[in-house]
Amino acid sequence: MIGLIVARSKNNVIGKNGQIPWKIKGEQKQFRELTVGNVVVMGRKSYEEIGHPLPNRMNIVVSQSANYSGENLITVGSFQEAIKVAGKADIYVSGGYGLFKEAIPIVDKMYITEIDMDIKDGDVFFPEFDKEEFTIAVGETAGEDIKYTRMIYTRKR
Repeated sequence: MIGLIVARSKNNVIGKNGQIPWKIKGEQKQFRELTVGNVVVMGRKSYEEIGHPLPNRMNIVVSQSANYSGENLITVGSFQEAIKVAGKADIYVSGGYGLFKEAIPIVDKMYITEIDMDIKDGDVFFPEFDKEEFTIAVGETAGEDIKYTRMIYTRKR
């Protein structure tokens, strides 16, 4: 299974000045639940923002310019290579824009958290995609000061 997991604002922003532009208590819980014990594929900038391998899962960084290695951490040169390295494990693509754009045509599921806010001056956006290719399920809505809703997009086969 190839999945994609992302949080985006109402105006489709996923990044601003090299960072996720919100900190919402509990918002990243689903990310941990889905990815622990599986494979997380991310680009170099996403990895550098985190600054370390995520524990209890294989971290594959796609980069042409850097090489990271360590416990549960490897670097590959392409998304296709990441898929090969992951083998039969469940894969969760976690950013950034370039990997999302490359993954959308082949993902089985997209876990998209819709953040109930508009981000001014965002500089990274989630790629456009054809919603008609997916069955959409609305999950929980949560958050105290800032609400968010979990959406699951499952590819129609």
